Amino acid sequence: MSTQPGEGRRTTVRDLLDMKQRREPIVALTAYDFLFARIVDEAGVDLVLVGDSVGQVFSGYESTLPVTIEDMIYHARAVRRGVKRALLVVDMPFMSFQVSPQETLRNAGRMLKETGAEAVKLEGGDEAAADHVRTLVRAGIPVLGHIGLTPQSVHVLGGYRVQGRESIEAERLSEEAGRLEEAGAFGLVLEVVPATLASSITSMVTIPTIGIGAGAGVDGQVLVLPDLLGLNDAFKPKFLRRFAELGDAARAGVREYALAVRARSYPDEEHSFE
Repeated sequence: MSTQPGEGRRTTVRDLLDMKQRREPIVALTAYDFLFARIVDEAGVDLVLVGDSVGQVFSGYESTLPVTIEDMIYHARAVRRGVKRALLVVDMPFMSFQVSPQETLRNAGRMLKETGAEAVKLEGGDEAAADHVRTLVRAGIPVLGHIGLTPQSVHVLGGYRVQGRESIEAERLSEEAGRLEEAGAFGLVLEVVPATLASSITSMVTIPTIGIGAGAGVDGQVLVLPDLLGLNDAFKPKFLRRFAELGDAARAGVREYALAVRARSYPDEEHSFE
């Protein structure tokens, strides 16, 4: 039985919690612009994330660290215009929530006010992160937690590698999941962790878990849109499955256009005005 909201009603945090109870998989995707946001929303995705991965797939940065609040607000505004039904979540970028709970609240409030998003996502599950989550939730701002591989901590983690393989790491991640649930997070992103650990955390918490590189035992899945569409074809992690090859199609289309212009076969009469 589907819990998808009816026409004209947006998906809510409550809907996602109900989907976990019903064991109905949650479909999440990233989006960074109006056109793709509209496509994703019309396709029936439950949650759209304006991720700070925009820094890599849109701006060409090597990591998410250079992304600013202004970057996130700009892209989230564009996505908001395309998303009419899915729950819209915006990433809090590096150094927008690490200073103090008060600074986190100020930045999160600004992001929601200026974008029209319904929630923010915040990386980390230590005591400090839980304090930030608790502060936001008390102020009425829904928070999606994020543990495992947290890209904003790439230098501390020693690169983009699987988290939780060692027993001490697995125990830490389980503790972080419980801590974030207790702090009031409505869900958790589990990134690049062993499938057995992700499944165990999913059974432990009462809030939805959304995996990326976390196996099939979670409550939902999220991928970066350009990755699954084959637009970022140099990125080939083990967990990624390409569901389209738009990069090849785009290159072929541009080559055909260039040939037509050079052959003076475009524009022809059909594409010209009298």
